[in-house]
Amino acid sequence: MAVIVRKAVLWRKEIENRPGVLATTLEPLARARADLKVVMGYRFPGMESQGAVEVYPVSGKTAGEAARGAGLRESEIPTLVVEGDNRSGLGHAIAQAIADGGINLSFVLAQVVGRKYAAVFGFESDADAARAASLIKKASSAQRSC
Repeated sequence: MAVIVRKAVLWRKEIENRPGVLATTLEPLARARADLKVVMGYRFPGMESQGAVEVYPVSGKTAGEAARGAGLRESEIPTLVVEGDNRSGLGHAIAQAIADGGINLSFVLAQVVGRKYAAVFGFESDADAARAASLIKKASSAQRSC
């Protein structure tokens, strides 16, 4: 499988960090049958009573209405979702390519399931995300031939 790099819009909500808030946030999306591929929930360092929930994708009118009803809004963080076949050293190759491009990451979340990987990268600007997309494809292709 070739690497797939796509621009993504995270939907985000700042929350009070307490038991059940993630379930409460996701419940309207579940009722709307939103097929989420990414769910992130975390608290803010130094402000442990506050946090955020981010989800992707929210597509279609029903899911969008459910997300807005749950207090989620489209995030302004330029984001890429990357998927492909996992290989030893691939994460490093991608991170090195981004670093060599002088691009700073806002965040990264990556996971391997079986032989496939998926990663979500956040950037400081749309220009950085666009440049990173090209670098990620190139690094993944070069690493495949190693």
